[in-house]
Amino acid sequence: MRDRTVLCVSGPDAKSFLQNLVTNDVTKLNNNIIYSALLTPQGKLVTDFFLVDAGQDVLIDVNSKVSDTLLKLLSLYKLRAEISIDKTDLKVSSGIKNKPQKGLEDPRHPKMGWRCYSNEDLSEKNIDWEKIRIENLVPEFGKELSSDSYILEYGFENLNGVDFKKGCYVGQEVTARMKHKSKLRKGLALVGTKGSVAFDTPINAHKKIVGKVFSSTKNQALAYLRFEFASQKMMAGEVEVTYQKNNFKD
Repeated sequence: MRDRTVLCVSGPDAKSFLQNLVTNDVTKLNNNIIYSALLTPQGKLVTDFFLVDAGQDVLIDVNSKVSDTLLKLLSLYKLRAEISIDKTDLKVSSGIKNKPQKGLEDPRHPKMGWRCYSNEDLSEKNIDWEKIRIENLVPEFGKELSSDSYILEYGFENLNGVDFKKGCYVGQEVTARMKHKSKLRKGLALVGTKGSVAFDTPINAHKKIVGKVFSSTKNQALAYLRFEFASQKMMAGEVEVTYQKNNFKD
């Protein structure tokens, strides 16, 4: 996967250092992989990533476009922790069938297959990942996810990307308040489309903008939507849009 970079946090404090920063519980690693994120103190997303157990060390599988930003931020948080943070030359492979011996199940959703970290690309070819992640409400950084995102509006709890029992992390207070609201009023949703819709097209209902379209296939799309309008007739340009489901836990 050419759009992924693997960082390595090494040293005796690697796991405790990350535990105090990220949204998920690093103690769950245990020779495995977890999905997580780093937030700003205001609770907005810096970026999402996978954490991969590497013995004493932890690998961070992150979108390449934000890897330098993440590395710099982690270095700022380092303080007196006995760690080093470096880019590696590891390649990220993915697939659905024929999981390699060192392959790990994608923790976000069973339909997202496996991921593997090695010196060569072992990825399965001809997989329509865009279609799979749209159908299963899996957002991607640089498309649905951005620095303006609040992770609970994008289904991170259902994607196993946040732990509410682990204690403090950066942005924890804002995220906890959103969790304990009666109900989220807007967020990521799967919508049906009667035709192709361009990325970022506004969604209208009764002459009000009630959301926008993100990634799409010929008849489905991920959209950011105000749910109070979900049952009404909605249009994205000249294309009718129909609410199908969201990815939130009650």
